[in-house]
Amino acid sequence: MVASALAASLSRRQIHYSWVALAVTFLTMLVMAGAMGAPGVLIAPLRREFGWNTEQISSALAIRFALYGLIGPFAAAFMNYFGVRRVMLAALALVASGLSVSLFMTQFWQLVLLWGLVVGVGTGLTAMVLGATVATRWFSRRRGLAVGLLSASSATGQLVFMPLMASLTEHHGWRMALTFICIAIGVVAVVVLALMRNHPADVQLPLYGADEVVSAPGPVRDLRQLFFTPLRVLKEAAQTWTFWVLFMTFFICGASTNGLVQTHFVSLCGDYNIAATTAAGVLALMGIFDFFGTVGSGWLSDRFDNRWLLFWYYGLRGISLVLLPFSHFTVLGLSGFALLYGLDWIATVPPTVKLTAQRFGPDKANVVFGWVFAGHQLGAAFAAYGAGWTRTHFASYLPAFFIAGCLCVIGALMALSIVPARPVGPNLRGNAGASGSRARTALQRS
Repeated sequence: MVASALAASLSRRQIHYSWVALAVTFLTMLVMAGAMGAPGVLIAPLRREFGWNTEQISSALAIRFALYGLIGPFAAAFMNYFGVRRVMLAALALVASGLSVSLFMTQFWQLVLLWGLVVGVGTGLTAMVLGATVATRWFSRRRGLAVGLLSASSATGQLVFMPLMASLTEHHGWRMALTFICIAIGVVAVVVLALMRNHPADVQLPLYGADEVVSAPGPVRDLRQLFFTPLRVLKEAAQTWTFWVLFMTFFICGASTNGLVQTHFVSLCGDYNIAATTAAGVLALMGIFDFFGTVGSGWLSDRFDNRWLLFWYYGLRGISLVLLPFSHFTVLGLSGFALLYGLDWIATVPPTVKLTAQRFGPDKANVVFGWVFAGHQLGAAFAAYGAGWTRTHFASYLPAFFIAGCLCVIGALMALSIVPARPVGPNLRGNAGASGSRARTALQRS
């Protein structure tokens, strides 16, 4: 009732309810970004209290990153079956439960179970797939901008939560920091319950930029399809070169962002006697630059060749990572790194989503992007554990940063190997007969 009344009121003022759905989704992804980024501040306190080494803690975080990505394709199917709103509420409840119980953990296996499995599954339900799904369902026009804004939510979450988490941890302990995140999740859950809807038709509106109200697609009634559909879509998409380029470049994206910088940057700065609050402030500065960079990327992705955008984003990111050790970890040097690296931290998402939608069609785009995003988080898991391993065995994070920088250069070149192709129809497999053959041929060429 609240959503319908608000939609009618906004419509009289020529404001489309799609922007409300976008704002609620942004808020949800923002608080989830805070939950995902929290361990980056808490590695050192956990080492001191429990005696776990960096490699051990990183292994739990690697599991979380892997699940965060692998749940994505099935999350898209869950949204198609149960509805976006229910999935968002279930995810928020799962993450809040995992973090709340972890306040009382004393054993390492509890860290793996709660921060690795429970939080990994919960955050995976509201990963980038959620943003792609909402942008596709609610926007016919300015979809690239919508994806850019939702992608920037993780940067904003970092901006809002990381310095505050570092300050709470320093003055009141890591448990107080986690309690704050749990309260924030509870507030967001109330907002989702009141305002979020699954489709514009639920509030009697067309998509933003469309003229006619289109009925919301009915849920898949066969429960088996809930699990088999993502696997079938993967089998079909995996026959194309485009899918593997997007998958591998996103693997590199995750290895050079969430798994490396978001997880280990504060600890890296600690090795150079930089306080956690100062390092978190640098991350927040990256978040400021990334917000504008990602929103700008969404604008650019509607106007320019997305392959070349990915080339420049990965190339500049690789250069910034290789140059980081030469910053001498001064305030000026780290500020320069924050600028160069921050502008394209998540700027790769809008072009990747656009390429996915163009090549695989709107009906399957969210599931295909879910598998592409799984590559992102497998890369994050690889870097999260790998950087912890180098820190434990070589007493330095720098080898991991050099490797990530080189991988980004490789990713930049791979992006250009995508052959320009006309968008395919809404179905990956097409209709039976000649139309199905034409769809498969178009996919293979792409």
